[in-house]
Amino acid sequence: MTLICFVRHGETDWNALKKIQGRADIPLNSNGTKQAEDCKKYFKTNQWDVLVTSPLKRASQTAKIINESLNLNIHTMDEFIERNYGDIEGLTISERASLYPNLECPNQESVEEVKERIFNGINQLHQDFPDQNIIVVAHGGVINLILSILSKGEIGTGKTRLTNGSLSQIQYKDGVWKVIDYNQALHITKNIVNKS
Repeated sequence: MTLICFVRHGETDWNALKKIQGRADIPLNSNGTKQAEDCKKYFKTNQWDVLVTSPLKRASQTAKIINESLNLNIHTMDEFIERNYGDIEGLTISERASLYPNLECPNQESVEEVKERIFNGINQLHQDFPDQNIIVVAHGGVINLILSILSKGEIGTGKTRLTNGSLSQIQYKDGVWKVIDYNQALHITKNIVNKS
């Protein structure tokens, strides 16, 4: 069985301001660094074989902190980069709603394009590291899309607000990927799991 644990990167200043980040390369803030430290403590208690990160700073910084207790080779994969949100990057959610109420935002990567590259990445990991435990540090949009597709829309995009530093696990068993759990954040100090 191949297990993938997706970690949403630690908080950035744009997360705190509720700005849409997309491909904007925003680093962790001090709270995000602390969340990554909490993840490091969690992962050191279990056996992990592979560590993967999106190339964006907020993800790669989180992965480097987690790796301080694992000492694995870090694999950077473009397949897990956040969705390109085009012209709305840098806007707050309320600004986006005001400017583009129909959600048709200019120069945005399509959901189908995002889905194809993410699942190419997941399949590549399964092929390269079968029956191993894999950590992938990625982004809210990426992880929510995976959850939505695998749960047939029960959770994920439009339904689940992922906490920074939260863990969501999928497992390949009997020929299919299944969601094991999602948005687990009990390891984050002074944080409450939000599954709404």
